[in-house]
Amino acid sequence: MTGIVSNDGEKRLVLVSGRAHPELASDVAEHLGIEMVPTTAYDFANGEIYTRFGESVRGSDAFVLQSHARPINQWIMEQLLMVDALKRASAKTITVVAPFYGYARQDKKHRGREPISARLLADLFKTAGADRLMSVDLHTAQIQGFFDGPVDHLWAMPTLIDYVRTRVDTSNVTVVSPDAGRIRVAEQWAAKLGGGPLAFVHKTRDIRTANKSVANRVVGEVEGRSCVLVDDLIDTGGTIAGAVRVVLEAGAKDVIVAATHGVLSPPAAERLQESGAREVIVTDTLPIEEENRFDKLTVLSIAPLIARAIREVFDDGSVTSLFDGNA
Repeated sequence: MTGIVSNDGEKRLVLVSGRAHPELASDVAEHLGIEMVPTTAYDFANGEIYTRFGESVRGSDAFVLQSHARPINQWIMEQLLMVDALKRASAKTITVVAPFYGYARQDKKHRGREPISARLLADLFKTAGADRLMSVDLHTAQIQGFFDGPVDHLWAMPTLIDYVRTRVDTSNVTVVSPDAGRIRVAEQWAAKLGGGPLAFVHKTRDIRTANKSVANRVVGEVEGRSCVLVDDLIDTGGTIAGAVRVVLEAGAKDVIVAATHGVLSPPAAERLQESGAREVIVTDTLPIEEENRFDKLTVLSIAPLIARAIREVFDDGSVTSLFDGNA
């Protein structure tokens, strides 16, 4: 069936997806036990996007799944058009499901005359007709306040930690943050992995240059220990590869990298493969092209988490309960 009908027959859940990450959408639909609403989408010769749904969505609780992968602006625009189409087709509620939320790193002004792009994106979804926003591991928590409506901020940490526990001796683990700004997340990781010590990598960044930072030294107890380096995303891999290097130089036994979003812009695959990390773990919030896969890469499914969150929203349940009160 193409939707879920509530026990009282008063509500109907439908899932629609853009073209950015069809594998993830199919997995989410499978976990929900439904088929996606058939959708036509294509590009005109000049790059404009056309989209249309193949069946009625009137009165439904619609969830529009699209991860903001490359080419990011195309997929954001496609999702906006799908929201508009749902609104005009009389969907009762519309939830934007963006496992990776584009422009999240542009969440504040570093210098004068800059945009706050993450806020603009939230405004665009609201203007298009979205009632609710759902995403996984936003770059900063403040983005939740950019959208004028409910925001479900899902955490990939439980999924990642369950796997990492099988890969390390938890009695000899140090959790490492790639910078001082993500210490709070590292603390939560450490608590879940048995309460071991924390460390962070001191780095400097030139705010005038994209994807450019320098890892200088590690602060904390890493010598002779297995280290888990945690972050929300890996883009070009320079920050993570540099952090792995300084942690190993400080005497770490080995390093595992765990991150939610594998953006993996070139030359990330080469950098990570050669970084010295024993394993690099990401989730499939973004599609990972074959050319960006490498021997040490492990990709975990985020579909079960997204499906459970969608079901909780549809049933008027608690999304927070999925994370034991930590979300």
